Amino acid sequence: MRSKLLSFRRSTVLATALASCLTAGVAQAEVDTIHFLIPGGAGGGWDGTARGTGEALQKSGLVETISYENLSGGGGGKAIAHLIEVAEQSEDTLMVNSTPIVIRSLSKVFPQSFRDLTPVAATIGDFGAFVVKADSEYTSFNQLADAYLENPRSVTVVGGSARGSMDHLVAAQAFKAAGGDPRMVKYLAYDAGGKAMAGLLSGEADVLSTGFSEALALAEAGEVRILAMTGPERSSAAADVPTLKELGYDATFVNWRGFFAAPGLAESKRDEFIAVLEKMYGTEEWAKVRDRNGWAEDFRPGDEFVAFLEQQEQEIGDLMRELGFLR
Repeated sequence: MRSKLLSFRRSTVLATALASCLTAGVAQAEVDTIHFLIPGGAGGGWDGTARGTGEALQKSGLVETISYENLSGGGGGKAIAHLIEVAEQSEDTLMVNSTPIVIRSLSKVFPQSFRDLTPVAATIGDFGAFVVKADSEYTSFNQLADAYLENPRSVTVVGGSARGSMDHLVAAQAFKAAGGDPRMVKYLAYDAGGKAMAGLLSGEADVLSTGFSEALALAEAGEVRILAMTGPERSSAAADVPTLKELGYDATFVNWRGFFAAPGLAESKRDEFIAVLEKMYGTEEWAKVRDRNGWAEDFRPGDEFVAFLEQQEQEIGDLMRELGFLR
């Protein structure tokens, strides 16, 4: 009898230990599900940011289930309108966005602004970059700037965003710093970075204005060269790429990227998203994604993010008026 009792106790202890291990494995995930809504097509900065963040969150075990949805159109406005429309069914959704949500709202590309959503957090900073085909006649940004100064219409710029938005704005800022008229930029707009890249490779344009992380991925394929980037200093991800400033042009640009949730989201759910994104920064999986893309960490959660967006709205509005994109 005593032997049976001991056997029962051992079985109970083993079962309890096994249950504890299984529970610990399940509890490792901070959030059960995140669905990333991406306002542009494949190959763009939004797509790369959402999928890179999702990769880090899932591989580190912080989020159990990750899914993605690309919903391009209207300069990002289609995805914003969709998220607002289905807000009550979208408490697990995070929409990636960046500086263009401010620019396109100011430009009236779409009627909404960040105030119509729940700002969760800015997470990274990505710089601008100027990219040419590997066999381009332009081997430096100085040559490109000189050609623009001689005849602005001889230089065609392509970008993965609409006219008057970020890729256009960054190019205008750079040529203005070179002494040119920023209003004269000949710009071809595409709805995503991948499509803009195809336009460059097909010969429709001389230079692609894009995010630095996107440019790195393109350069690794060997089809393009990066002439310059817009950071304050060179990046360790591509130490051979000069900054505009070191080439003699007083221009820098940093594009934040981050995440928004549906309007009316409970504060507790917003804080849950913030907590898991903050915890992500300490993982090896995130470090690999960050370094691979040449991103700078720029974490601005919750109310701090809202204050930052309000400041950006003022500063970018002033710059757009100066460059002739707003009256």
